[in-house]
Amino acid sequence: MPPARAWRNYPQLYRLEAARCTKCGTVHFPPRLVCSHCRNRSFETFRLGRTGQLVSYTVIRTPSAEFTGQAPFAVGIVEMDDRVRLTAQVVDVGFDELRVGLPVRLEFRRISAEGESGVIHYGYKAAPVRG
Repeated sequence: MPPARAWRNYPQLYRLEAARCTKCGTVHFPPRLVCSHCRNRSFETFRLGRTGQLVSYTVIRTPSAEFTGQAPFAVGIVEMDDRVRLTAQVVDVGFDELRVGLPVRLEFRRISAEGESGVIHYGYKAAPVRG
């Protein structure tokens, strides 16, 4: 498979697939081959829910070249309702509204593009749950 297409096949990237150890129940995201808790090698795959809460955040004002046009933007650690933590850009919220405990929902959105005619990368961003 060409390297340009290989990244599209990572289930955890687009479907938020995690692995639950069949022996001890420990959840791993992204999935791994050996359980970090009991060393078991047998897992069941499942999809994470889309909701959680912000447990930490920061505002990026001087990003890497790939994200220069998006600065400033917020990035946070989200603890999903499944107890898995992941990092995501936090969108649709003012910086003054950011707080630990903010309920968020992961939404599939454009992350970046490689130039004007390059590949567009998609992934999940965290948006506040309103209402």
